[in-house]
Amino acid sequence: MKKYILTKKIAKHGSQAIIVIPRLLEKELSPGTIAQVTIEVIERAAEETNIPLQT
Repeated sequence: MKKYILTKKIAKHGSQAIIVIPRLLEKELSPGTIAQVTIEVIERAAEETNIPLQT
């Protein structure tokens, strides 16, 4: 098992908030791979972005 720690800014794709995985990990995270994802919010976006935060 390999472990990677990524610090990413949440992107927007249409009305969805997404996390983009670097192409460098493309072979490790091919379709069908199961990965455990833990999200720790370091800093919230400014309220003026109008993106509803869900809990």
